Amino acid sequence: MAWNNLLQPDLILEGSILKLTPDIIQQYGLKGLVLDVDETLVPMKIGAASAELQQWVEEMRACAVLWLVSNNLSEARIGSIARSLNLPYYLGAAKPSRRKIRAALKAMNLPVHQVGMVGDRLFTDVLAGNRLGMFTILVEPIIHPEVALRSHPIRNFEVWVSEALGASISPKYTKIHKD
Repeated sequence: MAWNNLLQPDLILEGSILKLTPDIIQQYGLKGLVLDVDETLVPMKIGAASAELQQWVEEMRACAVLWLVSNNLSEARIGSIARSLNLPYYLGAAKPSRRKIRAALKAMNLPVHQVGMVGDRLFTDVLAGNRLGMFTILVEPIIHPEVALRSHPIRNFEVWVSEALGASISPKYTKIHKD
């Protein structure tokens, strides 16, 4: 698979994960979601889920199996977030490694094409999901207000490289559903 295909999300949402709705999930035939944690669900260094995120999880749980897979190594932080959302999780995933995502997929007991990989990073979340044949969803990072005033150099670099390799990283772009 060419780099531009490996880095191309199937769906790019303008806004945070909270813009992902049950209707969107059903539109793409998804029955499960593997969710990144840092800056996808909560800002970096925040150890608890917001009330809005808790409500979103409850809405999504009605139509999809949810699983957290994080590169973060902090059991205290990721475990606390997972418990506050009542979701199973893996930490230390080392994405774009597929090992812990595969374990989550096995636990979900769903065909890979019916599970979305949701994250804010191209070179970790999208790359790992595409390598497994998942439906990949790129969301804008949720950044702590104190950090929001600064630029986001890693993500900016990833977008630049991805576009240089031929991926189209503009909001609301979708490519043909993988079946």
